[in-house]
Amino acid sequence: MSVQPSGEVPLLGGTANRGRVHRVGDTVRRPLRPTAPATHALLRHLERVGFDGAPRILGIDRTGREVLSYVHGTAITAPAPTWALSDSALRSVGELLRRFHEAVADFDPSPYAWPASAPPPFSGGTITHNDPNLDNVVFRDGRAVALIDFDLAAPGAPVWDLAGAARLWAPLRSPADTDDPRRGHELHRLRVLVDAYGEVERDLVVDAVVRNHEWMCALVRDGARRGVPGFAAYWTGQAQQRADRTRAWLAEHAAAMRRALVTPGARRT
Repeated sequence: MSVQPSGEVPLLGGTANRGRVHRVGDTVRRPLRPTAPATHALLRHLERVGFDGAPRILGIDRTGREVLSYVHGTAITAPAPTWALSDSALRSVGELLRRFHEAVADFDPSPYAWPASAPPPFSGGTITHNDPNLDNVVFRDGRAVALIDFDLAAPGAPVWDLAGAARLWAPLRSPADTDDPRRGHELHRLRVLVDAYGEVERDLVVDAVVRNHEWMCALVRDGARRGVPGFAAYWTGQAQQRADRTRAWLAEHAAAMRRALVTPGARRT
């Protein structure tokens, strides 16, 4: 990883802010968004309630970027190490999401303007991270310990975050688009994650997964249309074909996913 002349170290991962997030010592500098006041209020709440799984907001630097504490550990960027794709790592992701949702349960989002929320019936109840991708989860000693990149956080139902994590971490998509040890174990890993998370409306998980896929595709497609560099670079013909394959896989396996969530024991596909 190169160090810029200013002493700034570019951080890997992300799409919308790719190449625009830098580490400076024990801080992270990121572009400000119009909804930053809401995100900062959320991070301050997490600090007040003692949730240690998120960065702290430290202020704004002289260039107009937000300054966050650097969360020590490993965020999972491609190619993902094998240990990060294990069932034990996956369980820790579910446990981290549960802790996060418990920490935000009494946060009042009403005074703030947020990014687009999840669609009904997943649009209320608490605050959701909305982007629990592999590179937005920090691990230490093989366990997920923190969420980063709260740019998309908004009011939503906990099952929405769980569905997003299942879609990305299981992963719930065509095996043709998975080239790591998770391939062929999609339904088993869906059950592992949901079991680790704990109490949730299991009858809503599969519908939330399908809607989450469409919601994220629309978000990326809109960003590409508006010329956001990271989204425009990602939303190529190949990405659109992958999205279509995922859509077809989810439709074909909807009943199997529901069975995996309600039958005793986690099953392998």
